This record gives sequence, C-alpha cells and structure tokens, in this order.
Amino acid sequence: MQALAEPKRQPEFPTDSPKPSKILRSENTKEQEEGGSMGQRYLFAVEYVGTRFFGSQKQPDRRTVVGTLEEAFQKFVGQPVTVSSSSRTDAGVHALGNTCHVDVERISKRKPGEVLTPHEPMVVRRAVNHFLQKEGDIMLTDVRCVPRDFHARFKAIERTYFYRLFSGPEPLSIFEKDRAWHVNEELDILLMKKACSILVGTHDFSSFRASGCQALSPIKTLDELHICEVIPSLYFPSDDERKSMDSESSIGCLVASQTNIEKFNAQSSQEFGQTRSHRCYVITARARSFLYHQVRLLVGMLKVVGTGEQTISDVERILDVKSVTATPPMAPSCGLYLGNVKYDL
Repeated sequence: MQALAEPKRQPEFPTDSPKPSKILRSENTKEQEEGGSMGQRYLFAVEYVGTRFFGSQKQPDRRTVVGTLEEAFQKFVGQPVTVSSSSRTDAGVHALGNTCHVDVERISKRKPGEVLTPHEPMVVRRAVNHFLQKEGDIMLTDVRCVPRDFHARFKAIERTYFYRLFSGPEPLSIFEKDRAWHVNEELDILLMKKACSILVGTHDFSSFRASGCQALSPIKTLDELHICEVIPSLYFPSDDERKSMDSESSIGCLVASQTNIEKFNAQSSQEFGQTRSHRCYVITARARSFLYHQVRLLVGMLKVVGTGEQTISDVERILDVKSVTATPPMAPSCGLYLGNVKYDL
C-alpha cells in the first residue's frame, strides 16, 4: 500500500495561544494497549444547509455531513479522526443545531513523538470553520470539552425538529427553493391543531415508521407536536410598518403577532413587481428520539388533514392500524430542520 504523504503544516489557531505543555507518549502506553485512543473528546454543534449533502452519515464517493467534517478536522489536526453524530439526517434535510463528538489528539508538529495539551474549544471552532469556509453550507456553532465516556447520540435527552410549510397557489420564491414544502391548497390550521393533539403522547407509531427503521420498538413518546403560522423568514417591512416603527412610541421592532401576520398577508402583492406571498407555517416535533422518517410522515398526515383530504377520525384510525401502508405520503425532506439536541451537561 502506498504511504500517505505527510500533511502540510497548518498554522495554530489562535497564534497568540499560550505555549502548550508536553505529554510523553509513554505515559499513555496502557491506554494504547487497551485499544483506546488518546486525546480530548469534544462535543460540537453544527449547522448546515442539507441541499447538497447526501445525508449526514458517511458514504463512499458521496458528499455527506460527517465526511465533510472529518476532512476539515483532519486538515486541522494532521491525522484522521472519527466524527459521531447525535442524529442522522437524510439528503436535503437541514440542521440548525445537529451535534457530534470527536476525539482529537494534539501531536507536536515539530516533534511527532510528543503529545501536547488539548486545544481550547474556541480554538477548535475557529480552526475547523477555517477549513469549512470553502464549503459554504456548513459551520460549527459551538464546541465544548466533554468526558471520554460522553456520547453525542446516547447522552441526548431531547431532540427538536422544525418543518416549514408554505401554502398558496403562486409559485414559491426562488429564495425559498429547497428550504420549505410548498403546497397549492389552503390549509385549515385549526383542524391540523386537533390532529396534533391526537398524535402527541406515548403511542405505537408503527404507522409513522418507514421501512428500514432500526429502532427496537415502535413505541415512542412525542412530547410536543405543534403548528403555528409565522411571518416568512425572508421578510422586509412595508412603508407603513417602517413609519410605525419610527414613531415616538415604538422601539423600532416589529412584533410577529397574529395581528401583524394577518396584516402582512393582506398587504402583500398589492404593488407591481412585488413577490406574491404565501402563508407560512412551522410544525414543531419534540421528543427524546424519533423513528425513521417519523417527523416527515407526521407532517404528511397533518397536511392532508389541513387540505380536507383526511379527517380527524382518519388520524385516529391510521394511528390504530399500526401499518405505514395506511399512512399518507410523507413530506419532502427540503422543509425539515433539525432544530437542536438537548443534553444534561
């Protein structure tokens, strides 16, 4: 096998960090013999736009989240690392805050036989983001040191997903392309809220479990399933709103209240050249863990309830059937966002 070329020497981050102390490899011989790698374990949060990724898990000859992260870490530390994620996301799914852990052994670049004290978390974040800059769609947002027995997946106590859903007959703005699910029909949000109340809680979610799911049991506790209407995130204040914010009684902030949402929907598309707006909904699903494709199947169920294709009694019936073949088609991946992963740190 051809030997790998020695990686180019990279600058330390930051350059004004204190001189690291040295740790002789001989002090860690026992740990090496037991098969454990040396170094510091880091937990980090990462955000990414999932459009150009073939999912989060590493795949040969495919651009994935974990593969991209491992390449960036290797450029930083000068040796291969293994990144373990808390939550798998499919191709096209985005993340506001997925989490991963990685073990990094800091080896002296001048004297390869010496192991140095671990990098500070801030240094790791800045350095890895430096090597991720060219990607343009992925970035570390937080890093912290954790014990060696900490596991990003198994130590998670809660996961929150968001789903963005746009409703309206007009074509979706190109600024929202691959960022939300657009449906032409109007949605009855009150019926969708009733469906949420049926699905929340502890159930056998076999009807919302895609084939290939590796979970040992279909029974899950859905702590929250919520839908609300919001002002689209790509939002610019109108003339009247700017004048209102400039008044003496205003602090210059437009509150996204129900009144303002209705006002926004009424005012849009009244001028030539103005993009016609859609009603924007956000569905929130929160639980300790989820089944494979569970959130997207739940959103697909809520959508057909909102359009009137299915009734509230159909939701109960499908849940009781315990077969995914009875469930409406799942929502596309483009509207799904892994919001955050919670730990007891």
